[in-house]
Amino acid sequence: MSPDATPAPAVDTTTAGEGDGGGGRAHAHHGYIADKTAYLKRLKRIEGQARGLQNMVDDEKYCIDILTQISAMTSALESVALGLLNDHLNHCVVEAVAEGGPVAEQKLKEATDAIARLVRS
Repeated sequence: MSPDATPAPAVDTTTAGEGDGGGGRAHAHHGYIADKTAYLKRLKRIEGQARGLQNMVDDEKYCIDILTQISAMTSALESVALGLLNDHLNHCVVEAVAEGGPVAEQKLKEATDAIARLVRS
């Protein structure tokens, strides 16, 4: 490092309350972190599909063609959701169950509730 370079501040890799239902628990990282780049790539592709759907409606494309694209986008979102759920179960829930107690019960309830939301959608 050069003498006039300012050192980068230390990065805190824990998150308090972020994405945890407001419970304020700190995580070293979430279960999906190893696949974060792949998830972002897939979500950007889905974002492009949404823009494409807007253009199809704006261009007054055939209804069935629009519905076909909506189905493809829905399947893509479901695939991302299932991947995130799998990562959550294999990381967050497994760690909580190993720890035991109320944390394990809460993580299992969160996972069950998430599954119920996915099934309803």
